[in-house]
Amino acid sequence: MTGGASPTAGAAPEPMVELRGVHKSFGDHEVLKGIDLRIARGEVVAIIGPSGGGKSTLLRCVNLLESVTAGQVLLEGTDLTAKGVDLNLIRRRIGMVFQQFNLFPHLSVLQNLTLAPRKLLKRERAATEERAHALLARVGLRDKAQGFPKQLSGGQQQRVAIARALMMDPHVMLFDEVTSALDPELVSEVLDVMRDLAESGMTMLCVTHEMGFARELGDRLVFVDGGIIAEQGDPKQVLDHPEQDRTRQFLRKVLR
Repeated sequence: MTGGASPTAGAAPEPMVELRGVHKSFGDHEVLKGIDLRIARGEVVAIIGPSGGGKSTLLRCVNLLESVTAGQVLLEGTDLTAKGVDLNLIRRRIGMVFQQFNLFPHLSVLQNLTLAPRKLLKRERAATEERAHALLARVGLRDKAQGFPKQLSGGQQQRVAIARALMMDPHVMLFDEVTSALDPELVSEVLDVMRDLAESGMTMLCVTHEMGFARELGDRLVFVDGGIIAEQGDPKQVLDHPEQDRTRQFLRKVLR
């Protein structure tokens, strides 16, 4: 090396999340067939595709809720599949919100938010509760701190679930069809929270059937079918002018 050049000069920035040749099988059924995907810091990636195509399995492999059969999953350069990695420690950097809300029914909203930071991160009660109140205000539920999940609508419970994930200060957020279990009139309030997160610069991977959300806020649209990434690109380009026949067939069904 000459001229005092930095070894990283001109190098592409390290991705927040990277999947390298990821395969996942359940018995003899191969669900993922060699997924390669790089997600940049602050990027919002919308993942779409038919039921059974592998999109939710892909998402769950990012934090190894599903162990990969082959390949590597990296978070900020750390290989989560390497031997000796403290997976529980790494997972704290990954927030995940599921289709079902998974709130503890016997705990108040405030207790649902503060349990993990106090138990896992050993944070003080006062600071943790202050943070919880701030996040509840952010998701429009300032007045629900002392309520219980059964007293909330589905949309409110999902917003609590998002706030609970944010309590761990994740570096990336995973959303797995978070609006599919909601009544149509409640979808927009959850999407508004996700929109706020996207605009704040949060790295997000969203398995979704909300094409309007993907078009408006996605930096990239990834179409997963048959265990492979069949097409990806700018959401508007993919939605309006898909290149692959399989993508066109899928979109004709979901956009009509």
